[in-house]
Amino acid sequence: MSANINRRRLFGGTAAVLGGAALSGSAATGAAAWPGRPGRRVKTGVEVLARDDFAELSGQAVGVISNPTGVLPDLGHEVDLMHSSGAVDIVAVFGPEHGFRGTSQAGEGEDYFLDPKTGIPVYNAYNNKDRMAELLDEAGVETIAFDIQDVGSRFYTYIWTMYLAMEAAADLGLRFVVLDRPNPISGRAASGPVLHPEHATFVGLKPIAQRHGMTVGELAKLFNAEFIDSRVDLTVIEMDGWHGGMGFEDTGLPWVAPSPNMPTVDTAAVYPGTCLFEATALSEGRGTTQPFHLLGAPEIDHGWEQALNAAELPGARFREAYFKPTFSKWSGQVCGGVEIQVTDRDEFDPIRTGLAMIIEQRRHFGQYGWRDQDGPGSYWLDKLTGNQAVRLAVEDGAEIDEVTSVWAEDLAEFAEIRERHLIYRRRRW
Repeated sequence: MSANINRRRLFGGTAAVLGGAALSGSAATGAAAWPGRPGRRVKTGVEVLARDDFAELSGQAVGVISNPTGVLPDLGHEVDLMHSSGAVDIVAVFGPEHGFRGTSQAGEGEDYFLDPKTGIPVYNAYNNKDRMAELLDEAGVETIAFDIQDVGSRFYTYIWTMYLAMEAAADLGLRFVVLDRPNPISGRAASGPVLHPEHATFVGLKPIAQRHGMTVGELAKLFNAEFIDSRVDLTVIEMDGWHGGMGFEDTGLPWVAPSPNMPTVDTAAVYPGTCLFEATALSEGRGTTQPFHLLGAPEIDHGWEQALNAAELPGARFREAYFKPTFSKWSGQVCGGVEIQVTDRDEFDPIRTGLAMIIEQRRHFGQYGWRDQDGPGSYWLDKLTGNQAVRLAVEDGAEIDEVTSVWAEDLAEFAEIRERHLIYRRRRW
């Protein structure tokens, strides 16, 4: 069954209420931008849904997959809004990695609980492939609504929770509705290595590019057409006013941290590249106030910063930095290293930059090697990049342009597939 892509341009008279009061400001009218942001504001999928009195979900037992990012522009959460409106029968909520309320760290979900605000049962859907269909069936779900802010990287796990839920919905004959949100680092193009199936894990289940350049609605279309054998009954509630060249600051929307270590849009901009340091012995800045911007280890000094700035990597500058993580790698120890700052997002290539940083680190501070995953000879870098040829090229001493060439053919093939599933217009950059 092909995706039913809903396009709504006219307001319905919404009677939605939030906390007993009429939905106010920009969330109700769509007319005002987020405070301090001039110009026309993008309307997210949930806003388009609300202005049509939630008609797409009415009369069904709905399970919502969301987290703290599932907000309207007045920062009210969509589950609270739908519940209080009386227009949507939410029978269950499902939390991804970090949980529905966002209380858990990386690699964790939240245990089952009854939401104290609404009384709705909340299930842990993180990396729950074997039980996803069971959870949906147990909760009595007829329609699943997915609304989580993604950050545009293959190894950010929310898109894989969506994929597993889509598979389960297809098996159970349930509807699946995606309330779309912007790709915060733009949707201009895909970049980086494409996952090879032998490296599939929950940080990458299917062959898409490391920086996919798609919204979750577009990814849902791609997953449904390319990877799910018995297609799910898919509906994407599109945004109004978004196009593929927008950065998040262009949308006029408020930023809510999608996870504990993704505090800002600037973090999302570097994450597709500096997350690769998870696969090394260096700290990637977890346990600091600048995760994925601060990189280092105890014996690293100013030499790394000097080498990186001498390399003149486009759109980036590096500051010699020292920090002491409060948890994760090198907790409680002083680390030397760098802070990465993006000077020009249009010029900045996070994946090329991240790998160039690793190349220079290994040249100057080679005592810090790769992290094993699941025992010796199983490299976390292979799981993150999805292609062991990347690691082998770095180990062989290849220059950065040689390293990036190893995925060129795979990326070209993915770009053709991606093009078939885009919803929003892209300019030619």
